[in-house]
Amino acid sequence: MTSRVVVEADGGSRGNPGPAAYGAVLSDADSGEVIAEDARTIGVASNNVAEYSGLVAGLRLAVEHAPGAAVEVRMDSKLVVEQMSGRWKIKHPDMRVLAAEAGEIAPEGTTYTWIPRARNAHADRLANEALDGVREGVTVAGAGPAADPVEERTAEGAPDEESLIEEIESPGATRGEQPRDQAGHRGWSGPGAPPTTLVLVRHGVTRHTAAKRFSGGLGGDDPALSEEGLAQARDTADWLTGLGERVDAVVSSPVRRTRETAEVVAARLERSVSVEPGFAEMEFGEWDGLTFSEVAERDRPGLDAWLGSMDVAPPGGESFATVRERVLAGLERVLAEHAGRTVVVVSHVTPIKTLVAHALGAPLEAVYRMELSPASVTVLSFYADPAADGAARGSMRLYNALPPGERATVEPGRW
Repeated sequence: MTSRVVVEADGGSRGNPGPAAYGAVLSDADSGEVIAEDARTIGVASNNVAEYSGLVAGLRLAVEHAPGAAVEVRMDSKLVVEQMSGRWKIKHPDMRVLAAEAGEIAPEGTTYTWIPRARNAHADRLANEALDGVREGVTVAGAGPAADPVEERTAEGAPDEESLIEEIESPGATRGEQPRDQAGHRGWSGPGAPPTTLVLVRHGVTRHTAAKRFSGGLGGDDPALSEEGLAQARDTADWLTGLGERVDAVVSSPVRRTRETAEVVAARLERSVSVEPGFAEMEFGEWDGLTFSEVAERDRPGLDAWLGSMDVAPPGGESFATVRERVLAGLERVLAEHAGRTVVVVSHVTPIKTLVAHALGAPLEAVYRMELSPASVTVLSFYADPAADGAARGSMRLYNALPPGERATVEPGRW
């Protein structure tokens, strides 16, 4: 009888939420021989729910096919491993139910180990086979041939790439095959050095945010975070703790509300804060502290001109074009200093939208088509492009995400 077994589990959603499936493998811990496999679709679900479903399935395999054996669970989802180990809170109601089910099934003494995605390829392949319609249900070793294997690929689409989004419990990550560029490289990375990833955090609210007033950079009133803003910063900081040692630095705009938000985040991540002036908010000059309606009453021609051109600035302020120039200069400095690493950048609405437009190759006017919540998280990765003399190409991995439980409380238009 097998005395020690290993459960490897994974799950994925093509759309998050979207069509989802899981894969689970039960193996002898000493010989490595596969005892049983399970791969099933679960309808429409999120990545995290699919991963938890894979965990439950794997534990059921252990109870049924290796009763009495010591169980070690290995997964590439740090979220599931940390939550099942009791180190992270479980906030999402669907995952609470699945975690409770897993806890009831797991034999006493079950341990949970995080492994890199590349080492979880077997379970990942099973999940993809289920999604591709070539496998469904349990296969027991020696009980008949399994389905023909398909090309192994990660559910994220990029081989061997650890999922940053999973590690911050993202509600917005997608799974499935990423596009290829003209050279045939998967995703946007191509060969060569790893990307530099920016985890962009908008500051928490201030009294100006709540009153919907123009609030610029250092040339304005420079308000502090309100109590609500501090609470938002703490929630986001707690959410980002899953990044752990992957964070190379915390970089902040020099403006007070961003520095205060950055200090909260940096303390949680055990990092210091450095300042990048390029990421400061647009200067609104004479409009600073006024509402949109007040500006329209006092300076309608100026407001119309500003809204009609990226090159027009408020009186005494900056244009969008000017802001883009300094934001991209700041980006170049950060990419040079932290190449290939993950950096948390605490900034403002205009710089973050500008960076998103730049990463997507969109015109600057795209900033008018984006909304960004206070204390939200946006993730961009930048890859060195040898074909463009080393210039960085960007991709957006997450946009305007909020800690679990916060989405329902955000009022549209508040920001």
